[in-house]
Amino acid sequence: MEKEISKYLRRREEMVKRQIEARGVSDPRVLDAMRRVPRHLFVSEALEDQAYGDFPLPIGDGQTISQPYIVAEMTQALKVGEKDRVLEIGTGSGYQAAVLAQIVYRVYTIERIHALYIKTRRLFDNLKYHNIVTRYADGTSGWREESPFDAIIVTAGAPIVPQPLIDQLTPGGRLVIPVGDQYIQDLVRIEKDERGVHQTSLGGCRFVKLVGEYGWKKE
Repeated sequence: MEKEISKYLRRREEMVKRQIEARGVSDPRVLDAMRRVPRHLFVSEALEDQAYGDFPLPIGDGQTISQPYIVAEMTQALKVGEKDRVLEIGTGSGYQAAVLAQIVYRVYTIERIHALYIKTRRLFDNLKYHNIVTRYADGTSGWREESPFDAIIVTAGAPIVPQPLIDQLTPGGRLVIPVGDQYIQDLVRIEKDERGVHQTSLGGCRFVKLVGEYGWKKE
């Protein structure tokens, strides 16, 4: 068991150095979180040996766990701190929420696929991530009852930025979301202040579709 733990610790360290730091992610809180979260526990047992590779992996129901670098880049782009309350749209494997949970006060995460919702809720309990709150719902509408949020992260590609998510940001809040067509998107950061909403492009990316009332419609 100790040998197994040591193996994954080494792989995480290599992942951070070669895939994340080498590409310009420099926030020490993000790097520390990526070193601490056991990514191999967020994929199926059959894929554990590939968990720290430089690519996304399937998690079932047509969904994926994002490439480690993308998780780190999006987390850094959120500019979050230890007192922040963060909303995640698209729990998926649970990995992004777990990384955020190392940094912020509380993570609220919404998943629309019931099987993934049940699986990740159990995983969070088993790993004792007590500052993650889960919900089974259409994430494109946000979580009005718990709003406003200091930051919102969307882990699926949207055709447009859902207005409810902008509305649920605090003044000074940040939203990071992939926006584009069904095949390729632009990762954007939206910052909200007293003068309005400001958008910054962070580069191209590719995510599964954000399905819901304010996203892509179910086929």
